[in-house]
Amino acid sequence: MMNWKRTLVAAPLSAALIFSAAGVPVSAEASDSNPSVDTAAVDLRADLGHLLSEHAFLAIEAMRNGADGSEDFQASVDALKSNTKDLSKAIASVYGDEAGQSFKDMWSAHIGYFVDYVNATAEGNKEAKQTALDNLSQYREDFSQFLETATDKRLEAGSLADSLQMHVDQLIGAFDSYAAEDYQQAYKHEREAIGHMHMVAKGLSSAVVDQMPDQFNNTMAVTPAGDLRADLGKLLSEHAGIAAIAMQNGIEGTADFEASTKALSGNTEDLSAAIASVYGEDAGKKFEDMWSEHIGYFVDYVNATAEEDEKAKQEAMDNLKMYKEDFSAFIEEATGGNVEASAMAEGLQTHVNQLIGAFDSYANGSYDEAFSQTRDAYGHMYGAAKLLSSGIVAQNSDKFASDMPSEMPDTGMGTMAEQNNDMMWAWILGAGVFALAALAAIRKYTTANHDK
Repeated sequence: MMNWKRTLVAAPLSAALIFSAAGVPVSAEASDSNPSVDTAAVDLRADLGHLLSEHAFLAIEAMRNGADGSEDFQASVDALKSNTKDLSKAIASVYGDEAGQSFKDMWSAHIGYFVDYVNATAEGNKEAKQTALDNLSQYREDFSQFLETATDKRLEAGSLADSLQMHVDQLIGAFDSYAAEDYQQAYKHEREAIGHMHMVAKGLSSAVVDQMPDQFNNTMAVTPAGDLRADLGKLLSEHAGIAAIAMQNGIEGTADFEASTKALSGNTEDLSAAIASVYGEDAGKKFEDMWSEHIGYFVDYVNATAEEDEKAKQEAMDNLKMYKEDFSAFIEEATGGNVEASAMAEGLQTHVNQLIGAFDSYANGSYDEAFSQTRDAYGHMYGAAKLLSSGIVAQNSDKFASDMPSEMPDTGMGTMAEQNNDMMWAWILGAGVFALAALAAIRKYTTANHDK
């Protein structure tokens, strides 16, 4: 087994303002023939998906850290508190300070009940565990009623309660599986919990926009273009988050290391399938080989850090640099030169810098900084998703022309395991022209990154 120390995991925050009803210029809703991912309503949905999924991610990590008594426990709790603060500000910006405070009180309370459950598990106190679950059940009812009232019954309390129960079940399931050393199941629950919150964001943003259309320039949160942006944000950010978890587990040599790497492999398989659906099986296989290779170089860097082998660390960095050049050349060739290798390389360097920076900070005991940088890495992927989806939609406007959702979302009922493949990549099946659009967006993204 690899003798690794620990690096930190946290979901990042890149959106500057959420529920931006004032102060942020946004584009008007595109026409049927000119759809857009860059509207006020779609921004709201993406930002909510970011913060809500970050909550699930951080909550599970904090629960695990609490059970393990790890050194980064307080930093993970502080990161979770910051997420709560951001969510509360979002609610306040739409519904006022009083509603924002009510949200914060209830949201903080439900986090506290999860903490109670963790403590009761550690103490083997079944009665206290049941009390924590009872409190979560009461929270579910109270919070559902709060949201029903806030949205003028656009969200129905009964459906909300069911969705909140799914959230509770997923987080408790992830923790219970971890405590029972069923690590494969623990990571399965974690991925589902993160994905489920994107579905909650879909329903909540749709209700808010319907309630306050003027504040969102009469745009819609649920459109084919909006679905594309949300789906890409989910999958790309998940890669960054799970990579950080695997690095953390690897350097510590924890029992769940293998399970975390399998979860990362699952994400890689999803990304590779997406490439294959656009470029063909050969390109998908090449992507998977190169993507997996660069993950291996991160592994080498972590191992070298644990062994205090500066030469091996530099070799890992050199390999990442080589990968950056090779992968950029692959993208340039695949797109017929529509994405310049040099521009692509700049964006890849940002990804490398963020994950290595988070790891180095954790290895040095700077846990708060490590969480901050990992959150940045996670959030970086939402910006990439916006720009990538923007290019795809602009190039293929007829494929995303409808402004109307196929149905009004409730708040994310159903399991992400069932929805994931259909939701993530249906937009690219059989669409060869997406290749040019996707990589034009990458070019825009990496060039913007370079100019920062």
